[in-house]
Amino acid sequence: MAPRILIFGTGSIGAVYTYLLSRAIPASNITAICRSNYEAVLKDGFTINSTSWGHGIKVKPAVAKSAADAVQSSPQEPFDYILVCTKALLTNPSTAELISPAVSRGTSIVLIQNGIGIEEDYARMFPENPIISTVVYLPATQVSPGVVEHKEVELLHVGTYPAEAPAPAKDAARAFVDLLGAAGATAELHDDIQEQRWSKLLVNTSWNPICALARLRDRQFLDVHEDAEAFIKDVMMEVASVAQAYGYHGINEELVDFQIKRAVVRSLPGVQPSMLADTFSSKSLEVEAIVGNVVKLAREKGVKVPILRTIYMLASGLSKSFELSQT
Repeated sequence: MAPRILIFGTGSIGAVYTYLLSRAIPASNITAICRSNYEAVLKDGFTINSTSWGHGIKVKPAVAKSAADAVQSSPQEPFDYILVCTKALLTNPSTAELISPAVSRGTSIVLIQNGIGIEEDYARMFPENPIISTVVYLPATQVSPGVVEHKEVELLHVGTYPAEAPAPAKDAARAFVDLLGAAGATAELHDDIQEQRWSKLLVNTSWNPICALARLRDRQFLDVHEDAEAFIKDVMMEVASVAQAYGYHGINEELVDFQIKRAVVRSLPGVQPSMLADTFSSKSLEVEAIVGNVVKLAREKGVKVPILRTIYMLASGLSKSFELSQT
């Protein structure tokens, strides 16, 4: 029997995985939790325009406004997977609480979110369920409600949380990777997914808040000052120092130089990180998951991160300003 899947937070990333998974299981087995795009998706489903798979691709999953609504529509059919594709924001109620009506015995919770230290809330609330942590590389943007543009890369790194999870959780992670493989998606299974999280944090913890604060794309920022590239390297090296304090020695200067070069060789204006897009839209930023948790982990190991602390304070203030403007 084909698994049933709940996509919680079906914006750009969630929409793409709705499409990809529909290539392995019936779209009717996938329920998309939608908010601002609910009416559009309920009526027409999603349209995916991709440089990899083609343009005008249609997929029409089941649609609900909340996990509770999704359960009410078919209470006798538990979900095998819940894919959390929302931004990793501190909300009340928490995302873990919001998905709880749909979590049954054996449901695997798949976190397709950025940041570090994001899994603990789910592990506390659902100690008996497999927690599958992932790192996604999928440049996608929802250009209008239900319409998503995707470019080139599609890769999901997958692992259990914690790394030393029991065998049933390891089996669940392998089964999820196999399901994505059957859909023609690209997924790689890791014994310890946290190294992949730290690797992506080199980019996210530096470029995301810096671009948001400067209101510039990454390549544009490099032209601000002759020391801009050296400054970015200093920030990334602070992130690397924290990763190494936790035993991830592959997060080193060589990797930092590689990540910086990716931005240096881009043509202007460069990439617009998600925090910059959220800043232009006056939306709350993923400051805690991407920057704040790195600072906290540094403090626990006695690692000095003065630049990151400064960026954390400033980015927190910027995010708070958006909240205040809405009150």
